[in-house]
Amino acid sequence: MTDISAISAAALTIEEATIRLHEADNVVIAKADLARGTMIESEGERLELRGAVPHGHKIATQAVAAGEALRKYDQIIGFASQAIAPGEHVHSHNLAFADFKRDYAIGVDARPTDYLPEDERATFEGIVRADGRVATRNYLAVVTTVNCSATAARYIAESFRGDALADYPAVDGVIALTHGSGCGMAPSGDGYDYLRRAISGYARHPNIAGFLLLGLGCEVNQVDALVADSGLALDPMAHAMTIQQSGGTTATVREGCARLRDMLPEANRVRRQSVPASALVLGMECGGSDAFSGLTANPALGAAADLLVRHGGTAILGETPEIYGAEHLLVRRAATAEVGRKLIERVEWWEGYTAANQAAIDNNPSPGNKAGGLTTILEKSLGAAAKGGTTNLVEVYRYAEPVTAKGFVFMDTPGYDPVSVTGMVAGGANIICFTTGRGSVFGCKPVPSLKLATNTRTYQRMAEDMDINCGLVIDGETDIPTMGERIFQRILEAASGRPTKSEALGFGEAEFVPWQLGAVL
Repeated sequence: MTDISAISAAALTIEEATIRLHEADNVVIAKADLARGTMIESEGERLELRGAVPHGHKIATQAVAAGEALRKYDQIIGFASQAIAPGEHVHSHNLAFADFKRDYAIGVDARPTDYLPEDERATFEGIVRADGRVATRNYLAVVTTVNCSATAARYIAESFRGDALADYPAVDGVIALTHGSGCGMAPSGDGYDYLRRAISGYARHPNIAGFLLLGLGCEVNQVDALVADSGLALDPMAHAMTIQQSGGTTATVREGCARLRDMLPEANRVRRQSVPASALVLGMECGGSDAFSGLTANPALGAAADLLVRHGGTAILGETPEIYGAEHLLVRRAATAEVGRKLIERVEWWEGYTAANQAAIDNNPSPGNKAGGLTTILEKSLGAAAKGGTTNLVEVYRYAEPVTAKGFVFMDTPGYDPVSVTGMVAGGANIICFTTGRGSVFGCKPVPSLKLATNTRTYQRMAEDMDINCGLVIDGETDIPTMGERIFQRILEAASGRPTKSEALGFGEAEFVPWQLGAVL
């Protein structure tokens, strides 16, 4: 990559100073901080910057009238709120969100998937459960039905810290999965269903060798009803109890520890073995995004998702509010009309849901996203949707529903990272890739989470948190397909047991956050 800081302003070409994503775009993206008055040459003409432009931010390449659309990725990212001159910084002060009609041409871009022959497909070292499910980690878990049992659950898990598992090297840990709900809620409806699906999805997750479901005893989300309604079979590796029946906190902790200790020998018997990559279910998330998210990490993750699908696996895209404005591109790849209509229905639900809660679906980007160069939800969504790669959209799931389809699928989740990933893991994701431009710190036990930095600055500044530097794409050291292959190989390594940065730091228990939908009563 050319060192812009070492070049005189007059010598800059548009290729050295900026990135143009499509010839039809009327904005380009600054590769570095550019000063007011910088001259950029383009096809024999000079573009003078009318103000300072931070790296990752947009520059107008032509005059744009008030109300006229601005385009990036050859897609509308918003409309000029005032006249914009060539060379002007384009951001929140002159670019605004406005809804517009999108072409929901369901399935017109669907194409046959180029699956690899089975003897050419990748493998990884996974854990095969007795029922055939494939795990990437091996945990015991205390899962709470209600916030009232959260402290007791943490006390139980904490008793297995330090050297307590020294004799059980195949067990990755004992974790407490607690949350802030379970009572003060309606005993029916979406919020109730989402909570119970999240809890039962984690309890039956292949990465959980055994679990203790722990309640208080008087909550709305009753333990016995949850077990019965969710089909959770209780056996020596699956227990349920309440604090009230057990005689209080101390007795509960003592009894809970005893039950988990009894599970340890069986949990420790697992051994990793070669299994096909088709057993992988990849959850894809982006957080702390910047303008480079849609240029490097997200499309590179999309390339990795395409590879996983070609190898027979599954890739989940979520965050419905953060594909808003780009959903038509996904609908066009729908394998069937029914799948396309499911996604449209979820977007329309979100429009009504946000309005009913006196919010707006276009309340994104966040302040950090804007500082990184993103201006409207349309711009952010177009970059976020790139994680979905190019293969057909084969199914759309509600929050925390079990994901059974192979291929590229969508799950209706909020954009809030821990809530979104909780839904994907509950649905069966056994590996997570999380892209970040500003620098998110995230983990999600019991599933390994790889963090992909969108730019080299963030990767270097937060090296202990970042697993892969996708900024090498902008630096000119690699391209999207090569980076996608690198991510795919790192996914296989993490699934085989190689610790991720967030695992080394101990992240993951606090990030269990089921979607709390509905009134708190």
